[in-house]
Amino acid sequence: MNRETKRMMQRQGQMEADGSPASRRQPAPRGKPQPKERVPLGGRIAGFFREVRSQPRPVAWPTRPEVVNSSSVVLITLVLLVGLIFLLNLAFSHGVTFLFKT
Repeated sequence: MNRETKRMMQRQGQMEADGSPASRRQPAPRGKPQPKERVPLGGRIAGFFREVRSQPRPVAWPTRPEVVNSSSVVLITLVLLVGLIFLLNLAFSHGVTFLFKT
């Protein structure tokens, strides 16, 4: 067993730090699951929309210069790739027509 495997097993709790196998703990006995409280349909729908509305708040939106920079990088890359594909297509088409000329 190599070092990486030992470290992974230690992180997962399958092996102690000294290399001996980890003792297996018995899971805590589970009691009878408690029934969930029934929420009326209107409350669930309202809660859903409350959560949807609160989701975008913690998002770190990019600034205008960041958007302009990213967009320009994407457009320049797109133009370069389209030009490269056009040139390759042109070269291969001329090559194939040259090969099959009779």
